[in-house]
Amino acid sequence: MMKNESTAIDVPESSSVAKGKAPFMANLRDEKGGYKKGIAMFDFFLRLGAIAAALGAASTMGISDETLPFFTQFFQFNASYDSFPTFQFFVIAMAMVAGYLVLSLPFSIVSIVRPHAAGPRILLFIFDTVALTLSTAAGAAAADVVYLAHNGNQTTNWLAICLQFGDFCRQVSGSVVASFASVVLLMVLVVMSGLSLRRL
Repeated sequence: MMKNESTAIDVPESSSVAKGKAPFMANLRDEKGGYKKGIAMFDFFLRLGAIAAALGAASTMGISDETLPFFTQFFQFNASYDSFPTFQFFVIAMAMVAGYLVLSLPFSIVSIVRPHAAGPRILLFIFDTVALTLSTAAGAAAADVVYLAHNGNQTTNWLAICLQFGDFCRQVSGSVVASFASVVLLMVLVVMSGLSLRRL
């Protein structure tokens, strides 16, 4: 009488586990890549907004000029941005920030194409911080002069020139608001770059 011998095929457990884990790890990697790519795309559009705000601030301040209608042969009352060293610094600083943001667009595109690359993000993080510092300093200095132009200072007997130069004050006030819009966008860019570097 012959005994029935059962035949069993041993399958290594490690291979089955590896096969079961491989799709999960691939999906996780794809999800992380998609998340980083989304942040990089948002970063690109924020840079476009910051460019528009910085250029608007620099150009509005650069064309600010008003001449009072009453003048004599020897005296003419005129107010323009180059009459104030602070406003000159503001125009130069905001133009530099806008120029940097334009040059940073290719690096932002590289971050979209290669979301796991750390080099472009580190570079953008460093220079975004410098641009944020420069735009904040320019906007704060210009805001102080605009405040004095609107309200004057009784202690030092400085008069509020906006009572006469209304159009000039409206232009410089608008440029200061635009500069602070670029400051807010740059702050968001710096925070986003820091979070992206932390998750690499």
